[in-house]
Amino acid sequence: MIDFEYKEFYGVQDLEEIVRILRAPGGCPWDAEQTHESIRRNFLEEAYEAVEAIDEKSPDHLKEELGDVLLQVCLHARMEEENGSFDLDGVADGICKKLIFRHPHVFGDVKVSGTGEVLSNWEDLKREEKHQATHTDALSAVARSLPALWRAEKVQKKAKKAGFDWPDISGALDKLHEELDEFQAAVREGTNVEEELGDLLFSAVNAARFVKADPEEALQKATDKFIARFRKVEALAAEKGLDMTGMDLPALDKLWDEAKRT
Repeated sequence: MIDFEYKEFYGVQDLEEIVRILRAPGGCPWDAEQTHESIRRNFLEEAYEAVEAIDEKSPDHLKEELGDVLLQVCLHARMEEENGSFDLDGVADGICKKLIFRHPHVFGDVKVSGTGEVLSNWEDLKREEKHQATHTDALSAVARSLPALWRAEKVQKKAKKAGFDWPDISGALDKLHEELDEFQAAVREGTNVEEELGDLLFSAVNAARFVKADPEEALQKATDKFIARFRKVEALAAEKGLDMTGMDLPALDKLWDEAKRT
């Protein structure tokens, strides 16, 4: 029997203790076997599920998903504590110091005029903190683990701070058309297709930035719209006694157009 105090209400320190027990000898074999790498994907999935709870505007669901994210933090911190590197308090210490350093207008004597200046100062302080001597250093520091559209957007925003940007959306749209032409040529020739597709997507993100649209969110909504319309097409086919898998493209297009009108 483990030495553990059962409570009506548990706090963060209790979670830290539970994780310690799970990974300790006599605890859970599965938890004890895990490494940073083995649960890396879990961390990403839990973060996305927390974001979904935010989109649902469900406090109860959000509380549950934030708990799952917090568990991941505790697991990773515990692994490093076992290695003698740092513990959960060390994680908290690091973020506390970062917040104090990046908010000199709150914890120091710096004066700011508004949110815009706060964000500008944040980026400058971040570069100082991370010893980013050049703009390229800042671009390279954007995490590769981010969704590709978000990463492209962040890189473009940092490039803008170096003056590398179109003066207005017309330049971004011209570039988008240019990249589309190059992608079409690559498809026809059967060479550099992936590279040209990447350039096209990167240019699309640039255009999205000028209209202040989140490219990741825009693509999610487009995918949702496609699924909803596909559902209507499937329903229409069923109503007409048609088998979608046996229909040719013109017939499917006709159903698609009909679904758009409903």
